Amino acid sequence: MGIPKKSDSIITGQDLLLLIEQRDTEAFTGFYVDNFKKLILVSDKYVRDIPIAEEIVQNIFLKIWEDKQLLTDISSIKSYLYRSVINASINHVNRERSLEKHHLKIAESLTEEDLDRMDEQNELIVLLYREIELLPEKCREVFKLSRLEGIKYKAIALQLGISEKTVENHMGHALKVLRGRILDQAKGAIPMAKVRYFSVLSAFLY
Repeated sequence: MGIPKKSDSIITGQDLLLLIEQRDTEAFTGFYVDNFKKLILVSDKYVRDIPIAEEIVQNIFLKIWEDKQLLTDISSIKSYLYRSVINASINHVNRERSLEKHHLKIAESLTEEDLDRMDEQNELIVLLYREIELLPEKCREVFKLSRLEGIKYKAIALQLGISEKTVENHMGHALKVLRGRILDQAKGAIPMAKVRYFSVLSAFLY
């Protein structure tokens, strides 16, 4: 059996599998490039979003690459690709619609108490961010990199050109100051509000 050289000569999954086995990633990449844009257009008819369409098509090819043996059962590779892209695109649209309906139901079911609680929680987060901005410059920078961006102390030290011990000192100072300020705000609050203050403390300051 000869090795197919062009994309249009790849009819079955077995043709593609043979090409991949003979020329490995180079062959698969060529086949991918030949079909990628066409399949994006197919997906975009359903999802109406080019980046999402690109992701869907990429996932189809990734599935083929990771499980090449499924190619042996495909009698028409073109049919397989188009059907896979169409099905994945429709599934994406259906998931988005279901998610949207779910969110609408949640929004409709919110009570005034729920909205008040949500508003209060957001106010606490705004308060926390305001207090963060009042920290000394380097201390504020270290805190944001650590707690808001999730960067490790060693990486922060390298990024800022300071020692890891200095990073630890800045963090210790920031946490002490912020905890004190948030706790001060909580002193006059009702019990349930205090719980929410402490939830902010636990999420960001411990």
